[in-house]
Amino acid sequence: MRIAVLGAGYAGLTLARRLERTLSADHEIVVVNDSPTHLVQHEIHRAIRRPAIAEDIVVPLTDVLDRAAIRVARVERVDPESKRVHLTDLPSTGLSDGNRTARAYDGSDRTDSTGTERTGGESAGTAIEIESENDGEAGTTGTDDGDADVVSDASNATTDDSDRGIGADGHESVLDYDLCAVCLGAETDFGDVPGVVEHATPLKRLEDAERVREEFLSMLPEGGRVVVCGAGLSGVQAAGELAALAREEGAGDAVEIVLTEALGRVAPTFPAEFSRAVREELEDRNVRVRTNAPVERATDDGVTIDGEELSADQLLWTGGIRGPAALDGERPIVKGTLQLDEGTFAVGDAARAVDANGEAVPASAQSAVRAARAAAENIATIAEHGDQGGFRPRLAPFEFDSPGWLVSVGDGAVAQVGPTVLRGRAARALKTSVGAGYLTSVGAITNAVDLAREELPGRTDD
Repeated sequence: MRIAVLGAGYAGLTLARRLERTLSADHEIVVVNDSPTHLVQHEIHRAIRRPAIAEDIVVPLTDVLDRAAIRVARVERVDPESKRVHLTDLPSTGLSDGNRTARAYDGSDRTDSTGTERTGGESAGTAIEIESENDGEAGTTGTDDGDADVVSDASNATTDDSDRGIGADGHESVLDYDLCAVCLGAETDFGDVPGVVEHATPLKRLEDAERVREEFLSMLPEGGRVVVCGAGLSGVQAAGELAALAREEGAGDAVEIVLTEALGRVAPTFPAEFSRAVREELEDRNVRVRTNAPVERATDDGVTIDGEELSADQLLWTGGIRGPAALDGERPIVKGTLQLDEGTFAVGDAARAVDANGEAVPASAQSAVRAARAAAENIATIAEHGDQGGFRPRLAPFEFDSPGWLVSVGDGAVAQVGPTVLRGRAARALKTSVGAGYLTSVGAITNAVDLAREELPGRTDD
C-alpha cells in the first residue's frame, strides 16, 4: 500500500515520522515537499534580526526521515475521488551533507543526486505547544547511510512514466496513492485589499525575512515608520523583532513601529488575558498598537485605515491565511477523524479542523503537530487492517486540548500555561526550551542545541 504525505512542515513531518515507526515495512511512504528541507516556521521572525539563525531552523529531510521516499515537487492538485496527486517535479537540490548521499526515487530505480540547498516549508502558524514531547525519540537523528530516499533532478531521474505514476524532473506528473495526508499548510491571504500584493512583504519564508531586514536597515539612517498589518502571532513577533533591531542599531527613537489589527485586540483568536499581556509587552517595547483598524488599501506611501492615510516607509503583511493553491485556495472543513474523503486526510493549516468535541481548532504549529499524531494513528489503522469482510476499522476521533500558548516579542515573551500568564525571564526561558524541544522531537538534535545557544546569550532585559 502506498501512503502519500503531501508537505513536510509541522504536520507532514510529524505524521511521516509516526508512520515510519508504526507501519510495517511492506507499506510504502512517499513524502512530497517543494523543498528538500523542513523549515521551523515559528522561528522565521528571528532571522530578521539574527540572519545566522537560518542555519538552525532549516533541517534536511534526509536527516530526520528514515525509510520514507522524499519527492521534491510542487503539488498542483489533489483528486481524492481518483486518489491521485498532480505534481510538478522540482530540482532536488541540497540533498547531500558530506557524509551521506541522497538517492533518487522513481518507484523502482535509485541513483545519486547532489546540489545546493533551497529553503521553504509549510506555514503552520506561530503558536507552538508548551509541552516538549519528544515523540519517544529523544536522541534520534535519523540514519547516516541515506535510508531516506529523494527524487533526483532530470539528469538522474528515470524519465519513463511507470505505473507508479512518477515522472521526470521539471515536468507534470501524477502520483497515485492508496492513502494520503494533505499537509500543505496555508498561504498568505492578502484579502483582496487593493495594493497590498504590490507594496507589502509577507513573512512566510526565509527570503521574506531577508528582504524585511534589508529594507529596514536601508531606512534607518534617515528614520521612518514601519507598518505591520495583522496582529496575529506572526505580526506580533515581526513587530517585536523590528523594534529590537532598531534599538540594537541605535535608532530606537528614529523609527516608529506600528502594528495594526482589523479586530478589537491583538492575538484576537487567543484568550483575552494572553492577548492583554501581549499588547502590554509590545507597548513596553515601543511598538504602537492600533486595533479596530482594517486596512482599506496600500500604496507606495502607506496604507489607508478608515479613511485615514497612514504613511509607511516599509510595509509588512501578516493579515491572515488561505488554503494552498492545490486546494484552490480553500481550507476545507474536516471533523473528528480529519478525513477529507475516504482514504484522504487533511491535516494542519491546509484545513479547518473541528475536533471531536465540536470545537474549532486554531491554526497553529501545536495544533498541526497534535492533529498529525491523530491522523497518523488512523492512517496506520486503515493500512494495517483495512476492510475486513466489509467491516471498516473504527477510527479514533481527534480531540484538541492545548496546554498553553507562547509568543516572543523581541527579547521578551508572553506565555500562558493553563490560566497563568507569564512575562519576563520565565516566559523567555519557556520560549527557548519549546523551540529547542520541537527540534529535538523531530530528531534535529544539533539544530536544537544551536538554537538554544543563539537565543540564550545576552537576554537579560525584562
